[in-house]
Amino acid sequence: MNDILLRLYAREAGLRGLVCDTTELAAEAARRHEATPMAAAVLADGLTAAALLGALLKVQQRVALKIEADGPLRKLVAEADAYGRVRGYLAEPGLAWPLPIDPAAQARALGHDGLLTIVKDLGLRDLYHGAVALQGGDIGASLLHYFHKSEQAPTLARLDAALDSEGGLIAAGGLLFQPLPGVDPAILARLAGNLADTPSVAAALAAGRTPQQLAAQALDGIAYTVLEEQPLAFACSCSRERSRQALKVLSADDLLALIVEGEAVIDCHFCHQRYIFDREELGAILDESEAEALEAMFEEGDA
Repeated sequence: MNDILLRLYAREAGLRGLVCDTTELAAEAARRHEATPMAAAVLADGLTAAALLGALLKVQQRVALKIEADGPLRKLVAEADAYGRVRGYLAEPGLAWPLPIDPAAQARALGHDGLLTIVKDLGLRDLYHGAVALQGGDIGASLLHYFHKSEQAPTLARLDAALDSEGGLIAAGGLLFQPLPGVDPAILARLAGNLADTPSVAAALAAGRTPQQLAAQALDGIAYTVLEEQPLAFACSCSRERSRQALKVLSADDLLALIVEGEAVIDCHFCHQRYIFDREELGAILDESEAEALEAMFEEGDA
């Protein structure tokens, strides 16, 4: 995959920044979920937002973005970690919508009234939760509102997706800049001015511009360093073994019912991978569960 995220640092200006191309991972997510053009565009924005949030984390940390709103798409969930692994899904990926699809239509499909929730696993005992009202169905505006209200961090952020005339996803990406603590946030207005003739990151990527070129434009006249070019990819943590462990949590009666039915089917919400367990496998899981229950009972008796 060619998706990348640039980590930028402008020491003298006191800025940190991120610019990313998420075209291929967004296309992979749309393919896996059999998403319609509308769903693909909204999901791409959510995945890009998650990729940007993930890039702000330290190693072994993860972040989840969830939007629940009153539009027909109902819910969007996207996750990312500090290593550039991104995944996500929509409640209604098959939503039909007439072409062309523009930002106003995307806002109506997602919903104007709703809640954006950010959950971070920072390796501490408790997860971090931050929630803000959805800003008119606009994921980018809602992300800015979150940084302002929940983290008190002045931020310039843009994210979007570009579709062709037939509704095919051709580009997705975004950028995010924040002044370091103590730096006048007015510096962000200078970056916004530099980007004034490029209102759409995805359109620029679709036209052949690179994240490196977008970074150079945003920071025109400002000395900066590219700290890292990190690969991004659609990646899911589901597995057959994890699905098997989930089945072991079921009661003996529930497992017996599945054995009678002949199989158990587990579908991953995030990647649509399907795991099928036949009668023989279910019987083995039941035997293991009962053996572990007996072992636990004897250990309690010995204690």
